[in-house]
Amino acid sequence: MGMPAQQSEWTAEMVRALPDDGNRYEVLDGELFVTPAPSYRHQAVLARLYDLIRPYVERYSLGWTRWSPADIEFSAKRVVQPDLFVVANEGTGEPRSWTDVRRLLLVIEALSPTTARADRLKKRPIYQEQRVSEYWIVDIDSRLVERWRPDDVRPEVIADTLEWQPSREFAPIRIALDEVFGPVGD
Repeated sequence: MGMPAQQSEWTAEMVRALPDDGNRYEVLDGELFVTPAPSYRHQAVLARLYDLIRPYVERYSLGWTRWSPADIEFSAKRVVQPDLFVVANEGTGEPRSWTDVRRLLLVIEALSPTTARADRLKKRPIYQEQRVSEYWIVDIDSRLVERWRPDDVRPEVIADTLEWQPSREFAPIRIALDEVFGPVGD
């Protein structure tokens, strides 16, 4: 990830003024992160997760399952584009624009060589400060998920079955990671 020269403090407004060139732009505490298009495998894993999570979210009216690109603005110096996420149902209906998104129940980032630093060291503390209920860092190469919650100081590392229960009112969803990652060597 690179940062354009001559600019030391980036804002959400500045990022929105950049040309639509196929890259993803994020501002993490004033620092610009530029990410190229993800790999096919990266997208395939996220598609499998989406297909598993979306029906659960809809069944219990928890919110809306969405994917990047999406400018989620926590502040003028914090604009993120999570790979996959669940917008919380606040009881006011589906948001009409990204600026209407107030709370995220779940954020999922799939690691790649160009995003690992930002995902682990920059975005994680932001998601924790914003009280995102769960943040999953999906390590495709290692075939595991790091689960972070707002008050965690280290992640829970999951290698077999991931369980998500955003509300005690509903049964958890259980996700077999072998199903998400596909056959070994895939």
